[in-house]
Amino acid sequence: MAVHSSTLETVEFDDPALANQLFGPHNAHLDLLAVASGAHVSSRGASVIIESPDEHVRQILCNVFVQLYGLLGGGTILSQQDITRAYEMLRADPGLNLAQIFRDAVFVNTPRKTVTARNVSQRTYLDLLRRHELVFAVGPAGTGKTYLAVAMALSMFQQHKVKRIVLTRPAVEAGERLGFLPGDLADKVNPYLRPLYDALHDMMPQPKVASMLEVGSIEVAPLAFMRGRTLNDAFIILDEAQNTTREQMKMFLTRMGFGSRMVVTGDTTQIDLPVQPGGQRPRSGLIHALNILPHVPGLAVHRFSKADVVRHPLVGAIVNAYDNAEKDGQTS
Repeated sequence: MAVHSSTLETVEFDDPALANQLFGPHNAHLDLLAVASGAHVSSRGASVIIESPDEHVRQILCNVFVQLYGLLGGGTILSQQDITRAYEMLRADPGLNLAQIFRDAVFVNTPRKTVTARNVSQRTYLDLLRRHELVFAVGPAGTGKTYLAVAMALSMFQQHKVKRIVLTRPAVEAGERLGFLPGDLADKVNPYLRPLYDALHDMMPQPKVASMLEVGSIEVAPLAFMRGRTLNDAFIILDEAQNTTREQMKMFLTRMGFGSRMVVTGDTTQIDLPVQPGGQRPRSGLIHALNILPHVPGLAVHRFSKADVVRHPLVGAIVNAYDNAEKDGQTS
């Protein structure tokens, strides 16, 4: 039951034991939601008290607490990530039924962990990755575009649906002219490919990653090294695809061989292609491909939005503070 005033909302629960699970050890879950929402959240007995001048924030938090309490009553075990994930999802869509999402979770098994879709958009994306040979995933950083693609690649490798995994990025900062950089090949390309290695290490023990790299089961390489190859029975991921030219994108897409899957990820608002000698910036190969390819059979396009970004609640609060400062014209 919810009791409200002009700035306060109180949600009362029937089962004190379930309420304590909901609040978390030492009210840790309440603290997470306070950081995420900017509201003051506290407990009194089996009740939670929400204090905020923003009625919309209070309503979202009430919705979160009521639905999560119902999930706990049905036997669902909730982690701290689930608590903040619930808030982000209901903030984006207050009409969501969390029980349907949490109990019908879409997941991918990798050697180290089970990777679960954390919102409706990610569920849709994972479903597309399973059903289509070529998937374009477009949207802002933090939506899981590349991370989930790597998880799916590892899962399909484990199931022997592909024989190797190929991860690639355009090395924009080096202008793809890696021969002019000092050091051996690894020294040259690793800084540009580090985010892909990070995803691998999050899902597999480091010795396993090293072993698969050594035998060629996993290949991590700059886009320039894809030229002239045909990749059969492989799961191939092109990351940061907004920084490809039209020629590079065509070259990459035509590397697909029999029994292969391809995923192309990128953010069309973050194009860093270098200006050419004539003063013009080449058109992004990702934007060009999205304009001409959507109706090709076997291809799917999934678009993430800012509402799909999944991040630590403290990061969200920091970003909101910077955004508010910019709106207010604070420059110092």
